[in-house]
Amino acid sequence: MAFDAASAVARLFPLEWVSAAGGALGRWLGPLTRAHKVAARNIEIAFPDLTPEARAALLRDQWDNTGRTFFEFPFMDRITPASGRVEVVGRERLVALAREKRPAVLISGHFANWEVMAACIVDSGLDCQITYRAANNPYVDRRIKEGRARYGVRLFAPKGSDGSRELLAALAKGEAVAFLNDQKFNGGVAAPFFGRPAHTAFASTRLALRFDAVMQPMVVERLPGARFRVIVPEPIRLQNTGDRERDLRAGVEKINAFVEAQVRRRPAEWFWVHRRWPKEVYRAPEPVPAASASA
Repeated sequence: MAFDAASAVARLFPLEWVSAAGGALGRWLGPLTRAHKVAARNIEIAFPDLTPEARAALLRDQWDNTGRTFFEFPFMDRITPASGRVEVVGRERLVALAREKRPAVLISGHFANWEVMAACIVDSGLDCQITYRAANNPYVDRRIKEGRARYGVRLFAPKGSDGSRELLAALAKGEAVAFLNDQKFNGGVAAPFFGRPAHTAFASTRLALRFDAVMQPMVVERLPGARFRVIVPEPIRLQNTGDRERDLRAGVEKINAFVEAQVRRRPAEWFWVHRRWPKEVYRAPEPVPAASASA
């Protein structure tokens, strides 16, 4: 009921106002949470040469993006290419995959408002199983799925490292599956990420190798006024040499390199508040710069 009420109230106001309010709340509330220390430590790990002032500014800006993203969730049916709020660069690559009926594995990360990516996949005509992590509250999870279904997005929460029969069936039919491949996955491949090993899920790479599928990355970038740019760059080239473990590791390393490159390009738009590296990396972290709390 609280989720429904909050969503209904939010939709009474212009999207730009609600997005801006979310950014303001994120900048104020974020530094008061435990997640602030995680984000600060992650930024130290990724960008050790930043000055305290630059680090504080990045912490503030990433909270602004995070707040905006969560406040935009009730409006996702209005943030689509058809609404004019999303421009897509490289859309022809998705259209070609849809036309050729070639299996594809789409991969991305938690960039800007990552939910925008799903609307662009649907808009291209590509049949796709879009994987996601189910919300802990089953009622909220149902609302999320119902809301996305209103504009054609099918969300699917796979079980196990290799996904499920639904994902396998989709690829076998020449359809696509989509993953957010940038969070810690215990038991995954320890591949470099900002110069340190980071355990990374390998299901996307394994599926792409198994079905000789196109591995197509996607990026979401935030523009002013609750508008977005989605970029569909060149596919990631995988090699199938017959050495299963080596090919799998090489594919995961390429995914991490892609995510890292985007984070370096637009660091304020990544979701810094999750623990991306092993536990030992977070032991005895340096103190958070004092300027970050006041920012």
